[in-house]
Amino acid sequence: MVIPFDNSFARLPKQFFMPQTPTPVKSPQLVIVNKTLAADMGININDIPVDVLAGNRIPEGATPIATAYAGHQFGGFSPQLGDGRAVLLGEVIAPDGTRRDLQLKGTGRTMFSRGGDGRATLGAVLREYVLSEAMAAMHIPTTRALGAVTTGEYVPREDMHPGAVLARVAASHIRVGTFQFHYARRDEKALKILADHVIARHYPQAKTARNPMLALLENVMERQAVLIAKWMQIGFIHGVMNTDNMAITGETIDYGPCAFMDGFDSNKVFSSIDHAGRYAWDNQPKIAHWNLTQFANTLIPLIDDDQDKAVAAAQDLLGGFSRMFTQEHTAAFSQKLGLLSHQSGDSALIDDLLTLLAAETIDFTLFFRNLRDFAKTGGGAARAMFKNPAGFDIWMQTWQRRTVHDDAKSRADMMQRANPAFIPRNHRLEQLITAAEDGDLAPFNTLMRVLAKPYDDQPEYAKYALPPQPKDVVHKTFCGT
Repeated sequence: MVIPFDNSFARLPKQFFMPQTPTPVKSPQLVIVNKTLAADMGININDIPVDVLAGNRIPEGATPIATAYAGHQFGGFSPQLGDGRAVLLGEVIAPDGTRRDLQLKGTGRTMFSRGGDGRATLGAVLREYVLSEAMAAMHIPTTRALGAVTTGEYVPREDMHPGAVLARVAASHIRVGTFQFHYARRDEKALKILADHVIARHYPQAKTARNPMLALLENVMERQAVLIAKWMQIGFIHGVMNTDNMAITGETIDYGPCAFMDGFDSNKVFSSIDHAGRYAWDNQPKIAHWNLTQFANTLIPLIDDDQDKAVAAAQDLLGGFSRMFTQEHTAAFSQKLGLLSHQSGDSALIDDLLTLLAAETIDFTLFFRNLRDFAKTGGGAARAMFKNPAGFDIWMQTWQRRTVHDDAKSRADMMQRANPAFIPRNHRLEQLITAAEDGDLAPFNTLMRVLAKPYDDQPEYAKYALPPQPKDVVHKTFCGT
């Protein structure tokens, strides 16, 4: 088999990872392979047979390792976390020169497992597969899913569940927590090596900056501002924005108890372990800033030999994150409203609408899609979603005055591109997982077809655009470990 590996992270010093061979599974069976992604990576799907996706066979050129990282989890620092159920096979160089990590998730215990079994359930694997590929289809920066296999074994959680392995692709798996691991050990040499590696691999423009480490921090900040604004634009709640779940590349990573909102609630939380609402929808930009502050702390020894100067420079830069995010957030929601230009009252227009949606817990995705229809045809479906539409009528008049001079078709086209009709609704995910555990993959395959074209109307799949019935509403989501 020929997979174009070149494993730069595995060439770093030994304190960054541990060699780790996946634990073979009993009877791997293919669930799905992502042919389009494989082709983009320059991989012939015949070169990734099921035993490779399961970890039972190591492909030529791979250097399987478990990477080391630390992290703040719900604000509390853990100095050693690491890949507890994943093995990084290596980095694949695509025909266009793009470098991507190829990781197997659910491949058994590693030295970082901390008592866990290192396995993954079929439900958790399919959930991440659906969510990550749906995010990619909506043009949200994200890790991707190359394939999924069942293992022929059962994994104990609350009950026994079928086991599975996910082949995950990322620009890299380097996290804020990767830097924190070496910072906690006061290993400035390792921090410099890691920072230089990240700059060379992801932010080469920072190398020629006056202060490359400050430039690295600024670039990561910008990526996170864009990412969080895009999450909020589609009603996505990550659920566990720990520093070990913040990728330096600005990709969405680790789809655990994440979810998409149905009814709008700015304080909405899904994760069963987020009792205080730390990672609620509206808190995500604040947490991103907090996480970036932890990242900046790890760079202080590299920014300047004078610690006071380094701290002042980092603080000055971090002070600009709120402005960065506000710009991205306003731009994202302006697209949702079809605002073709920027005006001073746009932020108030956005905030006023969100207040109206929250007052009646209006379905977030369906409302904006219906508003797109209003812009396109003048239909009243958006208004009909309110029990008491008086406030919406006032807002609508303001919106119409704001857009009266804009080209109607351009506005409707913008709204179509910014407002998906189809998202991975929580009740659909629960239904497909239940079916898959019973051996029926038809709901999974159908949902994947629908979510591949989230902005198209797809009238034959109209029911997948609808919110759940009251009995089907999912209130809590859970981590797969």
